[in-house]
Amino acid sequence: MRLETRKLLDRSFTGSGILAIVLMAAALIVLLAPMFIRGAGAIVFTATVEHRRLMLERFDRGNRPQLEAEIEAARKAREPVYRMLADFEQFFATTVPETRRQYEKPFREFKKAVQTLLGPIPGAPRPMLMRDQYGQTRWDRAQVKLSRALYREEWDYSDPTRSGIMRLKPRSADFIGTPLEPLFPYLEKNIDGMLIPRRTVYWQFLTDTSFDSHFFGGIWPEILGTFYLTVGAMLFALPLGLIAAIYLTEYARETRFIEMLRTCISTLAGVPSIVFGLFGLAFFINTLKVSSSKSVLAGAMTLALMILPTVIRAAEEAIRAVPATYKEAALSLGAGRWHAVRTIILPAALPGILTGIVISMGRAAGETAPIIFTAAVSVGKPLALWQVFTQATPALSWNIYNLATEHEAVDEIRHVQYGLVLILVSLVLILNLAAIFLRARISKRLRG
Repeated sequence: MRLETRKLLDRSFTGSGILAIVLMAAALIVLLAPMFIRGAGAIVFTATVEHRRLMLERFDRGNRPQLEAEIEAARKAREPVYRMLADFEQFFATTVPETRRQYEKPFREFKKAVQTLLGPIPGAPRPMLMRDQYGQTRWDRAQVKLSRALYREEWDYSDPTRSGIMRLKPRSADFIGTPLEPLFPYLEKNIDGMLIPRRTVYWQFLTDTSFDSHFFGGIWPEILGTFYLTVGAMLFALPLGLIAAIYLTEYARETRFIEMLRTCISTLAGVPSIVFGLFGLAFFINTLKVSSSKSVLAGAMTLALMILPTVIRAAEEAIRAVPATYKEAALSLGAGRWHAVRTIILPAALPGILTGIVISMGRAAGETAPIIFTAAVSVGKPLALWQVFTQATPALSWNIYNLATEHEAVDEIRHVQYGLVLILVSLVLILNLAAIFLRARISKRLRG
C-alpha cells in the first residue's frame, strides 16, 4: 500500500472516531439534560405559602414569626374570595328551583377548583387526605389549577370532518349578573398575594419520607432501599463470582464439562431480567422460604444471580490479562498455587475486577424487573438494617415505573418522578466514574 493512501486512510479513521465520539456526547447531552433539569425541579422550585405552611406544621421548619405573618397576609388576600362564595351560596339558596338547577353544577365545579387551588374553605370540615388539607404547594401547579378555576373545557363537534376540538370557555360566563361574577377577575389579579410564591431550595427531598402517596415529602426510603438491594446483591455475587473465576482460570481443566459451564454462564448473562424476577419468587420465596413474602433479602439474592455472570466474566478476563510470567516467577520461587493466586495474580488483576464489580453494582441499582416480585413496594418507610430479612422496601427504579404509570395523579407528581430519575441516573454515573477512577489509581500504583 502506498504511503499517501495509508496516511489518507489513517486520517479518515481518526476523523470517523472523533465524529463518533462527538455524536455520542451530543446524544448523551440531549438525553440526560432534560432529566437533570426537570429532576432538579424537585429540589429547586418556586414554592407557595402553602408549602411553607406544610413545612412549619408537619416538620417545624422555617422562621415561625415570618411564616405566620405570610400566612396571615395570604388569609387576608383570600377573604374576598370566601366572602363572594358565601354571598353566592346565600343567593343560590333563595333563588327559584329553575335557576338553582342552572347554577348547581357550574358552582360545584368552580368551588372544587378553588378549594384545590387555595385549600379548604374556612369553616368547612377538615378533609381526611393530606393533599386536600393544603392548597397548591408549587407555583407551576398553582398556575395550572388557576387556569382550571377560570376556564372549563368544552368539546366542539361543529366540524363534521373532525372528531372534536377541545376549547376553553370562561367560567365567568356561567355567573353573569350574580354575586360570583366579580370573583373571577379578582382571583386572576390577586393570585400572587393569595399564594405568595418564593424561590425555594428543598434539600430535604433527599432525606424526607413521602406522605400521602408522594404528594408531599421526599424519597429517602427509595434511596435507602436501593442501597440495601445493591449492597446485598454484591455481598452475594462478589465472593461467588470471584471464586468461580479463580477456579475456571487457575484450577479447572479444559474438559467438556468446563466448556458447557462457560456456555451456561454466557447464556445466563443474556437472560431477560424478568425471568430472574420470576425465578427469585419461585425459588427463594416459595421454595427456600428465605422470607414469608417480599423482602430485601430475597430481592438482593435475585439481583445477585442476575449480575453473577457479569462478575464472573469480568474477573475471569482480568485474571487472564495478568502476564503468565508473574505466576511462573512466583511458582519458581517455591510459592504454592493458591499463594501465587492470592498474593500475585489477584492484586495484578484488581483494576479489571473492580471495574466489573462497580459496573455490576450500577446494573443492580437500575434494574426493576427482578425486584417487582421479590422486594419492591410502592410506598413504605425507611427500613432498619435488621428489617431487610423480612420486609420489602421502596426502590428508585421500581418507584419511577410505578409513579409514572400507576399513580392516581400522575401529573401532580411529575417533579417526584423526575427527581427519582435524577437520583438514579446520578447514582449509576457516579458508580461508573468510580470504576474509571479506581482502575486508573490502582493501575498507577501497581506500575510503581
